[in-house]
Amino acid sequence: MTIVGFHASHEQLPPSRLLEAVKRAEQAGFDAAMCSDHLEPWSVRQGHSGYAWSWLAAALEATRFSLGVVTAPGQRYHPAVAAQKIATLGEMYPGRFWAAIGSGEAINEHVTGDPWPDKEERDARLTETVDVIRRLLAGEEVSTDGLIRVDRARVWSLPEVPPPLFAAAVSTETAREVATWADGVITIDQPVDALREFMDAYREAGGRGPIAVQVHLSWAPTDEEALAIAHDQWRQSLVPAHLAWELDRPEDFDERTADVAPEQVGETLLCSADPARHLDHLARIADAGVDRIYLHHVGTEQDGFIDTFGERVLPALKGAGR
Repeated sequence: MTIVGFHASHEQLPPSRLLEAVKRAEQAGFDAAMCSDHLEPWSVRQGHSGYAWSWLAAALEATRFSLGVVTAPGQRYHPAVAAQKIATLGEMYPGRFWAAIGSGEAINEHVTGDPWPDKEERDARLTETVDVIRRLLAGEEVSTDGLIRVDRARVWSLPEVPPPLFAAAVSTETAREVATWADGVITIDQPVDALREFMDAYREAGGRGPIAVQVHLSWAPTDEEALAIAHDQWRQSLVPAHLAWELDRPEDFDERTADVAPEQVGETLLCSADPARHLDHLARIADAGVDRIYLHHVGTEQDGFIDTFGERVLPALKGAGR
């Protein structure tokens, strides 16, 4: 049975409204939820970026299902601080919290004033970061002097079982690299053949745990409105990944996508008023063998999406796949 979760986008809604949305999602039948961890939104139009970790504590208290976060410790967060946050949520809400660790984007990390490393160095820093966090979650006192520097760090309040550390990855190359340390992996929606290649790369390299996919979509009462919502709120999806890692202001993403037509955005995610079309698309992902699917409606009005999908998409989608 495929777990179907709700994605809470901090870039698009104030934290108070996201909290109401995640509670509504649980009531509507979503099995789980996750959120983004940003300092800045992708676009000035989105206009929000609440602190994910404060919100996660409130959301875990207000619900009973599992919640996770995609985060990038190593620059904006020191790994010792990240480990303490992860441990605290894990101790307070046993078995309900996970964190997916990635190498980050300049838009969130440049604020430290440190140089933004190239991809090779970011990947190496990620490996060191995960090692430090794992050791701290195991109760060790940690000192290191590499790309990550730590002086006699120890996390005192520990959960009985450390929360899973997933990897956030997009390419098959990264899937192979993170398989050595990840308790699971989360990626973004992509053509099914490419998704199967990603999954095979992760498993063949020894990757364990769940495989999750975050799916961006746009739903509204009409197709035209769904497309307009995506064009307004999610056109940064047309910025190539290698460039999206490097741009460091929302204004830069807006400038890069100023001339994008709605139809171009519609080629990057499904924009439709028809729940059956969304179900068909999502069922193909589930049938590929994915363990978890997290749905992100890219609009700022979540209630209609949650209620409609809870009634007309989730029941059938949960029965798809393995």
